[in-house]
Amino acid sequence: MSKYHSQKATYNGITFDSKRERDRYIDLLLLERAGEISELRLQVSFELIPKQAGERSCKYIADFAYTRNGEMIVEDAKGVRTPEYVIKRKLMLWVHGIKVHEV
Repeated sequence: MSKYHSQKATYNGITFDSKRERDRYIDLLLLERAGEISELRLQVSFELIPKQAGERSCKYIADFAYTRNGEMIVEDAKGVRTPEYVIKRKLMLWVHGIKVHEV
């Protein structure tokens, strides 16, 4: 059991951190097959702060990224909005101009 009581879940050999994330993946697969979205990717990394002397870079890893109507959409299947997540979500908008959609 995880810190936030989510349970790992699998689908087609892919392990997800939660049932919510797995279920959203299945929904997105159906949308991709229907032609509503394209280029569905999992666990997409975005650099927020580059590596500096003695420090690692700071990254946000999105649960999903895909294209809809020519626009890249970034999603996170959130159960708990931690302070760290909120800061990274705001940095995504500031650094990359991407608003993270929470599902």
